[in-house]
Amino acid sequence: MTLPTDKSGAAADALQGGPRRRRVRTDGRAVGRGAPPALLVPALIGVAFLIVPLIALLVRTPWRGLPELLSSAEVWQALQLSLVCATAATAVSLVVGVPLAWLLARVEFPGRGLVRALVTLPLVLPPVVGGVALLMALGRNGIVGRSLDSWFGITLPFTTAGVVVAEAFVAMPFLVISVEGTLRAADPRYEEAAATLGASRFTAFRRVTLPLIAPGIAAGAVLAWARALGEFGATITFAGNFPGRTQTMPLAVYLALQSDPEAAIALSLVLLTVSIAVLAGLRDRWMTAG
Repeated sequence: MTLPTDKSGAAADALQGGPRRRRVRTDGRAVGRGAPPALLVPALIGVAFLIVPLIALLVRTPWRGLPELLSSAEVWQALQLSLVCATAATAVSLVVGVPLAWLLARVEFPGRGLVRALVTLPLVLPPVVGGVALLMALGRNGIVGRSLDSWFGITLPFTTAGVVVAEAFVAMPFLVISVEGTLRAADPRYEEAAATLGASRFTAFRRVTLPLIAPGIAAGAVLAWARALGEFGATITFAGNFPGRTQTMPLAVYLALQSDPEAAIALSLVLLTVSIAVLAGLRDRWMTAG
């Protein structure tokens, strides 16, 4: 059988399942011959805008003096305090955030949408505003802090515990969002099956749900830890900037930038390395999700 031919190549297109200029990938998504300049140029500008500052940081890093800068007592204090506080803030986020994510994902109650919006508000709230809000709530004259101070003698502002509170405030939403998304993707029938076998809701959560959502909890914990490690605005507003007590790495970078730019660059490089490590650790999860 001979197909009629014409100048437009319609017969060849019919045999190939579409226009010859269009190729189809194995995953079903079409691939064009190239990006139009109207999209390519802004995309390249965006890439340069995001990458060039990081390259500049690497270029201006005093590599020869880096070991000496990073081994100084001030840098080590700030690094150690940052690691301890970020880890403690992540632990607080896990203890409180995982049950909160389960509540939002599994329980229907009036105002759930409003609660979810309020829980995720620190994601978009300016960190300095978050620090002021913490002062109004947990400061010595705050609505809760006044009672903590008079009844228990607990004062949080301008203390190491205040650093943990400020970091947990801004980091917990990352954990809640990650765990809630994982819970919504998990099949609830496993929990229902456990309930039919006599398990309580808490037992089903502990023995069935937690193992199912463990990857989501791990990813959320890593994101929360990285966010806590890099927190600046809420920390300096609520906890201050006292070396050895509340001065974390971001605060040390800010202080060093005014007097010792090379030390600020070295500290920034440490935070950049941590951020890259976090992205590399979460890469497989994101690729799987995509």
